[in-house]
Amino acid sequence: MKKCLVLALMWSCSAHLVSAQVPVSDAGGLKVSWEFSENNYQKKGELLSVLTLTNTGSRPLPANGWTVYFNGAAPHNEGDTSVISVARVNGDYLRFSPGKSFHGLAPKAAVQVKLLTRPLRNITDYPKGFYIVFDTDPSHGIPLPLETKSAIDYTKQERAIAEKQYAQNLSVKNLPEAQMSPVFPSPVSYRRTSALFKPAAGLKIMADKDFGKEAAYLADEWQKVTGVKPAVGIASGSATKGPQKIVLQKKAIAFPEGYELSVSADQIVISASDAAGVFYGIQSLKVLLPPDSWDGKHTAVSIAGIEIKDHPRFPHRAFMMDIARNFQQKGEVIKTIEVLSLYKINILHLHLNDDEGWRIEIPGLPELTEIGSKRGHTTDEQTHLFPSYGSGPSIANSSGTGFLTRADYLEILRYATARHITVIPEFETPGHARAAIKSMDARYKKFMAAGKTAEATQYLLRDRDDQSVYRSVQGWSDNVINPALPSVYSFMEKISDETIAMYKEAGAPLQTIHFGGDEVPAGVWEKSPAVAALLKSDASIDGVDDMWHYYFEKVNVMLKQRGLYLSGWEETGLKKALVDGKKKMIVDTRAAGNNFHTDVWNNLSGNEDLAYKLANAGYKVVLTNVTNLYMDLAYSASDAEPGQYWGGYVDADKLFSFIPYDYYKNQKEDERGMPLDPSHFNGKERLTEAGKASIIGLQAPLWSEVITSPERFEYLLLPKLFGLAERSWAADPDWATAADPAVTEQLYQKSWSAFANVIGKKELPRLNTYAGGFSYRIPTAGVRVEQGMVKANAQYPGLMIRYTTDGTEPAANSKVYSGDLPASANLSFRLFNSAGRGGRTVKFALR
Repeated sequence: MKKCLVLALMWSCSAHLVSAQVPVSDAGGLKVSWEFSENNYQKKGELLSVLTLTNTGSRPLPANGWTVYFNGAAPHNEGDTSVISVARVNGDYLRFSPGKSFHGLAPKAAVQVKLLTRPLRNITDYPKGFYIVFDTDPSHGIPLPLETKSAIDYTKQERAIAEKQYAQNLSVKNLPEAQMSPVFPSPVSYRRTSALFKPAAGLKIMADKDFGKEAAYLADEWQKVTGVKPAVGIASGSATKGPQKIVLQKKAIAFPEGYELSVSADQIVISASDAAGVFYGIQSLKVLLPPDSWDGKHTAVSIAGIEIKDHPRFPHRAFMMDIARNFQQKGEVIKTIEVLSLYKINILHLHLNDDEGWRIEIPGLPELTEIGSKRGHTTDEQTHLFPSYGSGPSIANSSGTGFLTRADYLEILRYATARHITVIPEFETPGHARAAIKSMDARYKKFMAAGKTAEATQYLLRDRDDQSVYRSVQGWSDNVINPALPSVYSFMEKISDETIAMYKEAGAPLQTIHFGGDEVPAGVWEKSPAVAALLKSDASIDGVDDMWHYYFEKVNVMLKQRGLYLSGWEETGLKKALVDGKKKMIVDTRAAGNNFHTDVWNNLSGNEDLAYKLANAGYKVVLTNVTNLYMDLAYSASDAEPGQYWGGYVDADKLFSFIPYDYYKNQKEDERGMPLDPSHFNGKERLTEAGKASIIGLQAPLWSEVITSPERFEYLLLPKLFGLAERSWAADPDWATAADPAVTEQLYQKSWSAFANVIGKKELPRLNTYAGGFSYRIPTAGVRVEQGMVKANAQYPGLMIRYTTDGTEPAANSKVYSGDLPASANLSFRLFNSAGRGGRTVKFALR
């Protein structure tokens, strides 16, 4: 057989063979195997899988009286359903159970069933969280060992990914420090000088009286680096010569949050007209320190002379952290605030509830956290919710269960406020609200049992007589609040007032509450008696579809009464209308003058110009484009890369290349990761000058469906966050406005190369130890074969390529790649950071 050269990416965590750490004896020796057999089965666009249930124990599995539950993409049987039938319970919660032709499973025997689902794209699609429940003990779920494996050959795909990465990396040149920006994100202007600031004993911080908090912060940060906390005093007038010091002085700066930073031999001066500007000057000073300054080994640091003038491009520089789908503890939220503030992100949008969890304590509504914050096996959801995203049968699962106490949230608010980050709370409504609905259902049942009807119905979120049939994008059939109920607005007022009280107690700013508005499915409210009655009594509501506008108008009035404005997803500025005989969401001009702030994510096919339409209509728009800014999307199309993929693939370059005022120009791929023809955007609405004034900033969300640990969260957050920081703070780059495509590409590649050098040589090494260190993603090597020689390169200079020739995974002491290698059977490449931590291996093979 003729040999040919192929490349294959191998997931270092054994993506194709995953076994739960559960004693087999707990389930009588049962185990589950799920094998992915064939994508595009029978050319119908479905994935064929084989589910195998094996009895490795000594006891037979009975013919009936049991059900296995798990989470994943909803499958259906391929053919016979009489042996084992697979069905959806709700959402991503699935089950399989014995059929009439199943006669039990003897020891050492196995049974198989063929299933069809959507095509497999990456490990995100793997089913998880399997457990069995016996009818004799219906409240007890027993975890099952799971083995997942794939018979699908991804060799060509992985080869193409490695070669594409290699080609992209070619534009990155290894630059000397003098050609890199001294601080990150890039300042408006800077000038290096020959001075050198060497801190001496007795260094003091002298601050204007308005900057006392920032001075105390700087003293604490300096102590983290050197072990010595400088004394803090009040500055008298402008900075003057004298004993060595750091001066924080008040000075008229034309731009909000702007600052000037001057480093000379005897002093450092940070000037600003507001406290935020001084704080950002301090963050730039920190970034001027050597990257390893936070490793605890420095007693002194020196800083090269520099003059910087800087201010942000956008006032709204936001990161959205989803702690609802899967929970992150308070410590991880605080750690996130640390890295956001370092890179001058000033908004933390906290997604606090969704279908799968309610994550904040609300005094007076204990059911929200007693029921809505927990996931585990349940038959009625009276004490907790169904498992989701593989959280399993136990409510002790740390990703499925958890919430922020009121004290936790106060601590987060105070911590963020000290770092000039505004926390925007989001309560997702009216859709994506299943956790809240189920919690209030349990409250209703509790008070009705006690004969307290008024209390039972006070905060009810659904019409108990509603017979509407719908299915959300995520598969839920009961996740939408009913806006016809007065109790719904009592609930909104309650959670708003308790939230406002927390911000007031914490001394934290609060201008808005985000009430979601995302992805309400077709069919809702159509058979609700409460909605029918409201439509009959209020002629101003134009049918069921107009309940959307009715709901947000009432929420908007409620917020205005409390001195707040409404934030929401793009749907808050849209309405359903007949377009060419079909219902479609279009801009709703009725709310355009209400100061609604809309996070616009949908720039997928057919909605490419939606953000510009809303901005041109007068809505305040936060650009949240899925194709460039969704951090939960996988870094690449590799089957071994964790992350979503429905909106394309997002690496740090997608965020870095984003052009806010003309994003048609930067979008080179569609949501499938396929190249786009430039003519694709012909006829799309362009941003007007008035619309440009309505673009208030950028936001990058990190949805948490696939995030079940802090490590996975940080992997998807970093280094993508660097692209958000650069584009939301730094001035419009020259390549964004160049008219000639060839010039644009040349300028862009030069800019990207400089950015990649800063990230690889400065910021990633800094994050090895900063705030305790971050588990950022180390990229895979680019690899290509030319004339029988294997070439490899790295996305970020500063990372080291190591390799092995015997098929083993490269380790921190493996050979360093320094040039082309002859093609051989067992070459493997892996990138390592300065701390010796490696990324995923790229394996080269002969076959």
